Amino acid sequence: MAEAGSGLDLGHVAALLAAGVVAVPVFRRLGLGSVLGYLAAGLAIGPWGIGLFDEPEVILHVAEFGVVIFLFIIGLEMRPSRLWKLKRDIFGLGAAQVAAAGLLLTLTGMAAGLSVPVAFVAAMGFVLSSTAVIMQTLEERGELPTPRGQRGVSILLLEDIAIVPLLAAVAVIAGAMGLGGETTPPLWQTIGLAVGAVAVVFLAGRYLMNPVFRILARYGGREVMTAAALLVVAGAAWLMDMGGLSMAMGAFLAGVLLSESVFRHQLEADVEPFRAILLGLFFLSVGMSLDVGVVIARWEVILGGVIAFMAVKAVAIYAVARLFGHGEREAVERAALFAQGGEFAFVLFAAALSVGIFDA
Repeated sequence: MAEAGSGLDLGHVAALLAAGVVAVPVFRRLGLGSVLGYLAAGLAIGPWGIGLFDEPEVILHVAEFGVVIFLFIIGLEMRPSRLWKLKRDIFGLGAAQVAAAGLLLTLTGMAAGLSVPVAFVAAMGFVLSSTAVIMQTLEERGELPTPRGQRGVSILLLEDIAIVPLLAAVAVIAGAMGLGGETTPPLWQTIGLAVGAVAVVFLAGRYLMNPVFRILARYGGREVMTAAALLVVAGAAWLMDMGGLSMAMGAFLAGVLLSESVFRHQLEADVEPFRAILLGLFFLSVGMSLDVGVVIARWEVILGGVIAFMAVKAVAIYAVARLFGHGEREAVERAALFAQGGEFAFVLFAAALSVGIFDA
């Protein structure tokens, strides 16, 4: 077997599959869910475990496509009329949760001695929950089609949308602090790119997809249809990423636009196997990426900070849920599910680091 870090061979592939096959059933049998199983398996075979992989980031970049495909499949099940009915939950419940959690976490950061700009960016990064973890958990519980699950999806959609104004806010804060200089893109450019990306995906999905798939269904083979389905997902995700938006949001939007297509069921069947494998690989690579050395070196700061931020965020989520008239059980479950941070924090923190709000 090739040495760790020199690239993937069949031994590495076998190790990835074996880790998931062994850990996931055990964790599900214990009632802990498959996500924790994948994370634990990744930690066990990663650099801080038995060391089969030295560069999990390489796998992570590929596996992120699993999250993108997952959101595309969710979009296929969300017809525009159905999505329109969720507008109150998206822009009401979602916005209220982000605002309340962001405010309380900012105050928590300031109480810990952070400056206002640093506390705000740190807080808003932690507000954005992990779409991959929450969607996978809701799916395992069978709650995605339920009203409770739909409210969770609505909040995640708002958080995906929020990354654009938050990135713009980082640029504005940097300008007000005299940081960033000419390397910071102007606000109008950030908004223009985002609107342009959404417009291209919308127009292509509305007027181009159905005619193209009719031609492919008539003259192409099954493998061509599968390739076309993956192209739609990758193309929409890439356009959104170029526009500064979430790749997952682009895939979700593409799915929504194709939800009324006659090819919807075939598209879902074609991409589902890729989603299942890549999403598991994503969680494995996240587990491998955990730097246990940093955790050990600064355990008191990390443990205290994580507990404080999760507790404050959970309180905000619970309060908002109760204010919107949701039951005690739903409010508690949502607080527990959404209390963690997510992958979008790295995007926001990287932007803050690049313009000097955060220092290295």
